[in-house]
Amino acid sequence: MLAWLRAWWRGAMPDGGKPVEVIVYTRQGCHLCDDAWRLLEEAGRKHALALRSIDVDQDNQLKFAYGHEVPVIAINGKVRFRGRLNRVLLERLLNAERDRY
Repeated sequence: MLAWLRAWWRGAMPDGGKPVEVIVYTRQGCHLCDDAWRLLEEAGRKHALALRSIDVDQDNQLKFAYGHEVPVIAINGKVRFRGRLNRVLLERLLNAERDRY
């Protein structure tokens, strides 16, 4: 197991920081969601990410809020993307999150 993953499991990164929490609000059959997930997994090879996927169709409030915009991607609790995930902007955001700690 990777050292950063073990550290994340304990709640901290080796340098004292925490992984960036990324939540992807999605639904089954969404090709944009699949594309976004692949980009996030790729970014996770460089950045410490805690990725989580939530199906909006399992919660009426989420379906109402995000149902027409999936994927919706929140980074450390703030919605940053709706629809397509921009690779360049994602990299900038993740670098900025890393530099905060």
